[in-house]
This record gives sequence, C-alpha cells and structure tokens, in this order.
Amino acid sequence: MEDIILDGQYWSNRYLNNQTGWDIGSSATPLANYIDQLTNKNLRILIPGCGNAYEAEYLLEKGFTNITVLDISEVLVKYLQEKFKGNPHITILLEDFFEHQGTYDLVLEQTFFCAINPTLRQPYAIHMAQILKKQGKLVGLLFNKNFEVNPPFGGSKNEYIAYFEPYFEFKTFEICYNSIAPRAESELFINFIKK
Repeated sequence: MEDIILDGQYWSNRYLNNQTGWDIGSSATPLANYIDQLTNKNLRILIPGCGNAYEAEYLLEKGFTNITVLDISEVLVKYLQEKFKGNPHITILLEDFFEHQGTYDLVLEQTFFCAINPTLRQPYAIHMAQILKKQGKLVGLLFNKNFEVNPPFGGSKNEYIAYFEPYFEFKTFEICYNSIAPRAESELFINFIKK
C-alpha cells in the first residue's frame, strides 16, 4: 500500500478522475483564521502535499511574499504552475516531501499527513523538525477519527503525541472549534513549535 499512496501517478489519477473528496474548494477556515493573525509577511512558508493550494492562494491575497508549495502529482503541479504563472512570491515544486531540502519559519499542514501511509508518520515528524528553523512552527489540521476506506488515514491525539513530542512543544493541540461542518469534532488544530 505504501508505494501506491506515495506514487505521483496515483494522485494524478485521483485529480484526473475528480476523486478529490478532501478538496473543500477554499482555504480551510481554521488555517485562514490563523493566517489572518500573522503580521510578518516575509515568513518563509511551506505547504507540503499542497493539492489545489487554496492556502497558498489565501496567503498571496494577504500579501505574503515567500511561499513554497510542493506535491508529487505532475498533473497537479502543471496546473498550479499555470495558475500562479508570473507570481514571484510562490515557488511550485514537483517533489517528494521526504526528499525536500529547505529551511522554513512555518509549515502549514492541510490533508497531507492523512494522505501518507501511517508507517511514514514518524519520518514525517522527523523531517518536519529538520526543515523548520529553531522555534519554527508546524500549524494545521489532523484528523481525530478513523476511516473505513484509505486514504485518508485517520488517527487520534494520543497516537500523534508519540510522533511529535520528541521534536516539538505543543502550543495548541485540541479539537478544532471552527472546522467546516462535515468535519466538525473530527479535526485537531495543531500549533507545534520546534524545540
């Protein structure tokens, strides 16, 4: 299963066949509200497994100037390159997150963690710690439920603690109060600070 989930063609096929149930058509409200509180528009921001990059679009609308998005779907990345063509404030990469090198102030998590095979969750936490600068933040949403059909892969707060606690301080780690209606009570909002 791991190879299928991480294969760029698998995700390209999902987009080509409009099998994108995770796509809510706009930036997730909790992330938009968090972005609204940020004052430093020059933060170096990464969005891995960015999908249609609604959060990146929202960041650009709000004047942020240093955004990197990456995905392993070639179809999707070509679409994003056209969508954001000529915008100097965003870098779009066709790349596997686990091979990505860079240093960031902030990583936004939105449906990427739940798309990767659960065997990669510990490596995810380790790599996040590697690419974030000291006191850098991992902010976003994690599912607090399990699913019968995968992906998405769900989980629970207790499970996630074990992955992240060695590398991050938990500023916020709680049931999200402003999820969209279909995800109410099933998302955790995280604001983790690299130790």
